[in-house]
Formats: sequence, structure tokens, C-alpha cells
Amino acid sequence: MPPSNESSPTPDTFILTGVPGMEHLHVWISIPFCCLYLGALLANGVLLATIWAEHSLHQPMYLFLAMLALADLTLSTTAVPKALALFWFRAGRISFGACLTQMFFLHFTSLVESVILLAMAFDRFVAICCPLRYGAVLTPRAVAGAGLAAVLRGFCAILPCVLLLRRLPFCGPRRIPHTYCEHMAVARLACADIRASRWYGLGLPFAVGVLDLLLIAASYALILRALARLPSRAARGKALHTLASHLCVLLLFYVPAAFAALVQRFGRIPPDVHILLANLYVLFPPLLNPVVYGARTRQIRDRVLKVFACPRSCV
Repeated sequence: MPPSNESSPTPDTFILTGVPGMEHLHVWISIPFCCLYLGALLANGVLLATIWAEHSLHQPMYLFLAMLALADLTLSTTAVPKALALFWFRAGRISFGACLTQMFFLHFTSLVESVILLAMAFDRFVAICCPLRYGAVLTPRAVAGAGLAAVLRGFCAILPCVLLLRRLPFCGPRRIPHTYCEHMAVARLACADIRASRWYGLGLPFAVGVLDLLLIAASYALILRALARLPSRAARGKALHTLASHLCVLLLFYVPAAFAALVQRFGRIPPDVHILLANLYVLFPPLLNPVVYGARTRQIRDRVLKVFACPRSCV
């Protein structure tokens, strides 16, 4: 691999090095990564195709789920193909612009997913606590507005991270010990004070995520209070079954995201462990989210079988 320009304050390229200390295992590491990525593509693709094909699923709950699937596909596709190219072909070179673009979409998509999860919690709150007003509150226009708000908030929150990095001089090594361009991994290569990037990159996105999580928790508390007042045990069981799916997805998203953000800035775990866990964050939630909903939501499970199962007449 030709040497990179190590002395220019405006870098042309960075070099992703992969998993430090495990370079000889890159081919083996790529096998589960590739399988998980293909599984995520398949699971989310089937979910999107099912929601698209079945008019009965064109309801707010399932439209939000389709948005979540699109965000999951964006998250994994932003990071995994480049990591596989690095593992298979040692293609670790990435331009400065492409690196910032990859970093932007990784963090932007995470914030978009946070808003979608909040919208899904609000959807369940209205459906359980105010069922007679569900159609009036969650109109198609309101669903589209929630999606637009998620995109705009994510864009406005993450764009300053990119601008702060773009103004920094990079006059040292260009080697990023990672499989993708993560915000602090890039910022640490700058030969200038990075406190603004460090605290903005942690403070605002983390605060936004915590705010979303508090609002989700408040929605769930109100839902549980309403469920306790239901006279029918069957109705309570059905609602709790749906909430369990939401809870699984929330844990899959927020726990790895918080862990990755805190470890990147304050953690003392070995770099190889940290990078492997960071890659699992962009692989496991996109793979498991549609599986959780498909397995636990009867309407989706039945429609998947209806859309993809071959009718008896075609046998």
C-alpha cells in the first residue's frame, strides 16, 4: 500500500487498519460479519416488502417499523461493506471526504432511530390509553411529520460534528485503528485542541438520546398504569405482548449505543475488544429488530407467510 501524506494539514486520505492486534484473523472475522450483514439485509428487506405489499399493514405502527428497517439498513450498509473490503482485500484507504461522510451517516442514523423508537412508543401510548382518538391523532400526515422531524433533528445535531472535524489540522499519522470512521477515532488524529469536538460529540447526541429515552420511559409508565385498569386479562396480555417487543428493540438499540459512546471516550478496555463490540453495534440491532417484531407480532408473521409462501395452486 503506498504511503499516505503524513505532513499535510489537510489530509487527502486516511487508512483504516481494522482490528488492532488481530490483522492475521481478519479473513476469519469477516465470515460472521458477512453472515450477520446478509441476514440483516434479508430480514429488513422481507419486512419492508411485506409492509409495502400488504395494504392492511399501512398503519402507523407498521409504517414506523418500516422507517426503523430503513434506518437499520442505512446503519449497517454505511459501515459493513467497507469493513469487509478491508478484511478481504486490505482496502483500508478512504478519502477524507468519504470518511467524514461515513461518520456523518453512522451517527445521523443512530439519532434518527432514536426518534423513530420514541414515535413507536407514542403510537402504543395513544393506541392503549386513547384508543378512540387513535385515528385522529396518528394520521398519515402526522406519521410523515414524525419521519421528517427525525431526519431534520439528526441532520442538525450531527452536522456540527463534521464541521468541527473539517476545520481541524491533521499533521500526524493518518492511520485510524478501526474498521470505520468513528467520530472520536478521527478527532484523535488531529494535531490541535479537540475539546470542542470531544464535548460536542458526546454532549449533544448523548443528551438527545437521554431525552428520548426519558420520554419513552414516561410513555411506558402511562401505558402500564392504563393496563392496570383494564378489566380484561386477555386485553392486558395482548398489550403487554406488544410492549415486550418494543422493550427488546429499545434494549438492542440504547444499551450498545451508550456503551460504544462511553467506551470510545472514557473506556479502558482493550482496543480489539472495543472495535469488535463497535462492529456488533452496527450488525446486531439491524439483524434482530425485524426478527423480534416478526416473531412476536402475529400480523407481520401472518403477512410474511402470505406474501412469500407459494400458494397450493402453484405446486
